[in-house]
Amino acid sequence: MTVLLAATAAALFGIGTYLVLQRKLSRIIIGIALLSHGANVLMVGSGRRGRAPIVGNGDVDSLADPLPQALALTSIVISFGVTALLLALAYRSWLLTSDDEVQDDLEDERIAHRGAPDDDLADSDELAWIEHDPNGEEAAP
Repeated sequence: MTVLLAATAAALFGIGTYLVLQRKLSRIIIGIALLSHGANVLMVGSGRRGRAPIVGNGDVDSLADPLPQALALTSIVISFGVTALLLALAYRSWLLTSDDEVQDDLEDERIAHRGAPDDDLADSDELAWIEHDPNGEEAAP
């Protein structure tokens, strides 16, 4: 049973990571939800099995560990809040652009590349439209 829970958590982490790396905001939201579900499965699977941890319910060794259950409940609440925030942002983005694709921030790229271009960090084909002069100011081609 533990191997099955570990494999399920690994699959949820893998699919969630793949979806978070996409450009569509709806896929990013689903990916974050899958990552949080993977974390919940991993936490619940890490606890030991047993009877309900109620005082007077039996021997201490036969009771279940309540800490992973408490952590999973906390994780559910936090992931619900993050999902609600991301859904609000996605709705606002849909109203403004009629698309849920995450756009590149061109102003951020301009600020990041004010100095001399670094060929190791920047893809020269994508940034060919930015020309740099010795004064550090940008000039349009």
